[in-house]
Amino acid sequence: MEEKPLNVILTGASGMVGDGVLQECLKNARIATILVLTRNSLGVNNPKLKEVVLPNLKFLSIVEDQLKGYSTCFYCLGTTSVGKTEDEYYEVTNTLTVTVAQTLCKLNPHMVFCYISAAGADNTGKGKIMWARVKGKTENDLSELPFDNFYSFRPMLLTPYRGSKKRTAFINIFHGFSLSVEFYFPIHFAR
Repeated sequence: MEEKPLNVILTGASGMVGDGVLQECLKNARIATILVLTRNSLGVNNPKLKEVVLPNLKFLSIVEDQLKGYSTCFYCLGTTSVGKTEDEYYEVTNTLTVTVAQTLCKLNPHMVFCYISAAGADNTGKGKIMWARVKGKTENDLSELPFDNFYSFRPMLLTPYRGSKKRTAFINIFHGFSLSVEFYFPIHFAR
């Protein structure tokens, strides 16, 4: 039996993690379409790739007609907590993420949602580390949405794929040490 082609939505493709996910999606023969939600065009020319350019994902409602018919979302959009108040970090990490997820769930009720979280996320809500509490709450909030499946990935010590120019400041510091360790802690919230 032939597998059905997948249509994928991707956020955060301009960052290191999202760029790596994009490259893997472009190589995967089973993926028919990749719709990237982005603030600026990626400048990638590929017949599988479509872009919706928005100044902010808060305005997702104006492009809802373009978001139907997708089976999977890789939500890789994120920000650092460094230099941000808890309210500022919460707005991007939780409020925006959950709002986008609610919209996609409404438009694609059988979607699988994959959230890139972080190792150390605290879904008890009792920890002392602000970013870990916010990431954990975001995981909890997303797991309550009626997606067919929800996965939260908790990567640690990521490195960009070979040839990538996308790097975090942390990776730039250690780039000369040939750090190439990647740990993934996928968390599946069973239905």
